[in-house]
Amino acid sequence: MRTTLLLCLFIAGCSSLFAQLKYPPTKTVEAQDTYWGVTYTDPYRWLEDMKDPEVNNWFKAQADLTNTTMSNIAGRDELIAEWRKLDKLQPPQIYYPIKEGGRIFYQKRMPGEKVSKVYFRENVGAAEQLLFDPLTYQQGKTLSVQQIAPSYDGKKLLIGYAENGAEVQTILVVDVNTGKILPDVIPATGGIGGWTFDNKAFMYMWIKSADNTDPGGRLNPKTKLHTLGADPAADIDFFSNESYPDLKIDAKVYPYTFFEKDSRDYIFAGEGTVQNEMKMYYAPISQANSGKIQWKTLCTPADKLVRSFDVAGDKVFAITYNGAKKYKLVTTDLKNPDWANAKVIAPEKPMTLENFTRCKDFLLISYSDGINNHFYKYNLRTEKMSEVTLPYAGSAYSMCMDTKTNEYYVGVTSWNKPFTVFVYNADTDKFSPSPLFPAPVYPDEYKNLIVEEVEVKGHDGVMVPLSIIYKKGTKKDSSNVCLMESYGAYGYGMSPYFNVELNSLAIKGAVIAIPHVRGGGEKGEDWYKAGYKTTKPNTWKDFISCAEYLIANGYTKADKLSGTGTSAGGILITRAITERPDLFAAAVCNVGCANALRLEFSSNGPVNIPEFGTVTDSIECKALYEMDGMQHVKKGVNYPAVMSVGGWTDPRVVVWQPGKFAAAVQNASTSGKPVLMKVNYDNGHFTEDREVTFANFADQYAFMMWQCGHPDFQVKKEASGSKP
Repeated sequence: MRTTLLLCLFIAGCSSLFAQLKYPPTKTVEAQDTYWGVTYTDPYRWLEDMKDPEVNNWFKAQADLTNTTMSNIAGRDELIAEWRKLDKLQPPQIYYPIKEGGRIFYQKRMPGEKVSKVYFRENVGAAEQLLFDPLTYQQGKTLSVQQIAPSYDGKKLLIGYAENGAEVQTILVVDVNTGKILPDVIPATGGIGGWTFDNKAFMYMWIKSADNTDPGGRLNPKTKLHTLGADPAADIDFFSNESYPDLKIDAKVYPYTFFEKDSRDYIFAGEGTVQNEMKMYYAPISQANSGKIQWKTLCTPADKLVRSFDVAGDKVFAITYNGAKKYKLVTTDLKNPDWANAKVIAPEKPMTLENFTRCKDFLLISYSDGINNHFYKYNLRTEKMSEVTLPYAGSAYSMCMDTKTNEYYVGVTSWNKPFTVFVYNADTDKFSPSPLFPAPVYPDEYKNLIVEEVEVKGHDGVMVPLSIIYKKGTKKDSSNVCLMESYGAYGYGMSPYFNVELNSLAIKGAVIAIPHVRGGGEKGEDWYKAGYKTTKPNTWKDFISCAEYLIANGYTKADKLSGTGTSAGGILITRAITERPDLFAAAVCNVGCANALRLEFSSNGPVNIPEFGTVTDSIECKALYEMDGMQHVKKGVNYPAVMSVGGWTDPRVVVWQPGKFAAAVQNASTSGKPVLMKVNYDNGHFTEDREVTFANFADQYAFMMWQCGHPDFQVKKEASGSKP
């Protein structure tokens, strides 16, 4: 009787709140496009005009509604408080250490700090010295450091900072000896390139416009060369389609250059897109100041080089899938590069070859069995391979800060073990604690979660890996709230890692499920290409198959199941709920691609054509339509509760992508469940700012837990008007 009463009060409370959800009016327009004989309507095209006050007002009204709604949900603020508490338990966190000129440069964030600061040490054991604090550099602004690059002599440091997650960098030059910022300030760039060997100049990516809503803002970028003390207006167009028209560099490509300190006889260049296959050039270093470099081809996409690349002297090392669908590591000579006949260092294995890291005498090579990494070391002198036993099973990452040594930093993590960095000596095969990276500290309940690794039969019989994380004692009686998350693009796998925010839900009794869908790289090149362009439907169909498995095996049921996808994962989640709206109680499209037919018409769209396709190709156009969540929203359907999330300064997925999807579902759904558009005006695609990040994900997770009926995340009594 008490249970029935509580349920009635819960429903009454929800109804009271829902009655207040009066969505901002969203007009429709008669916009349409005809491609290859098919006409596609786009009634929310008007939302793409981010300069229109009406559009700005619509997003602001949506943001206000979301903020008001979520402020009335219990549990949201408690999540933030929990994450802050855990953050303050941790030792100082050091990011991106780089050693040049004997000095070590890095970013460090203290417990409780919003963003990291930039420091250096004369050596590992020396006292650290603060070089740059982004919170005090410009009063009243929250800046974050996105890149640092020391000169080879360690006397100068480039710092690239951005505001509100915009990913448009202002570059500063710091004199390390004095700590003073030099007059060489380069605003609104696409990022730092690197220093010349004489330490007198550096490269950076010039972009036409820093406006993330300008469709042409990032077309025809250039690598420019700035000499210290010179007027930035006179910076040299060092590498671009304009300076080297014979190379026929496409307008959407980012042309980049770099120097390699272990191969000082050469200068290197490349064409950067999201395409995994590398296209690179090189030339003798003597031509670097000639004004016209005679570039030679180092590799083309036909060579199928992907994932990792390195040079030392005249030797080039790279991973390829040429004749090896799970990849192999090969080497050739810069004097006459021949990838077709390159020497095989690490042959294809049943496991997937992920990357390698070079030190003085060894290559540390990482394979994945689809879930855990396995390390091998290759001795460059003896040409022998041996296995390395990691401290524990999980995802492992390596870096060598000084290639004059055989010392690595190796970080290891898993679903229930926090990211811990060790020093690995390749000569002795010994792991030891790192003086730079103290071990993290978490309560035992975060580390005692149960992890199951299973395989699920997909819609076409293919077995799909699924990771399931939950609290010990959880019953498989279909009573559990469950949150699914996946990605499935670019060949990036859902590698195990200790996700504090998700684990905080698991200790509250939620089941966390991570499908390893096609489009990721867990099982090699074929797995990636099986969720790519025309095969993209496998990505969301694998997600759906995993959802059905969780329900069939008692982990949850449909009215307690939620799903989320971020960025390219927006395709996965919007198509999963438009194809199977009955399967989910709630979904979050987080800075997600939700309108694939219009992707290439945004500022970051052209560079993504190699991954998703273009409407100018008849076959790829049909594939884009299949990926398009907004295009598959139908009136009169009982859709799950939806939260779309957009970053106002996002240069990767412009805010109208998730915005148009929210508008479509608000106007179409007949389920009565809330459809919210969350707008982060202090965020882009992401941000380093911990407070902004905590608030962002607290809203997302509280929304899903609320809609799935978790008792800790319901409408506050004062908001519902119900009585105990």
